[in-house]
Amino acid sequence: MNHGDVFWVVLPDRGGREQRGRRPAVIWQDTEVYAGLPTVLVVPLTSRLSASRFPGTLHVEPTVQNNLTVPSVALLFQLGACDLDRIQGQLGRLDHEDLRRVAALARRLQKLG
Repeated sequence: MNHGDVFWVVLPDRGGREQRGRRPAVIWQDTEVYAGLPTVLVVPLTSRLSASRFPGTLHVEPTVQNNLTVPSVALLFQLGACDLDRIQGQLGRLDHEDLRRVAALARRLQKLG
């Protein structure tokens, strides 16, 4: 599991507006540096393209490399910790350009905080 990989995750219902349920997510931390932690930072993805109306989102097209089956929206504004027990099989990996775009948006969001 590495930064930029796309995995299936099962996000719990927290009773709010956060994403929940089984969905693809991008691993967003260097798991080699943080080996041994019980959680990993993930960026949830949704197939609901209407979510792109929110700031902090990015459109991601399916590719052979990421193995997504439908156009998706990366919800960077919902970056958060996910228990390793909730991480399931790997789908693929973001290509270099999508990873660069997600990283640029993450830097912009960090500046706002």
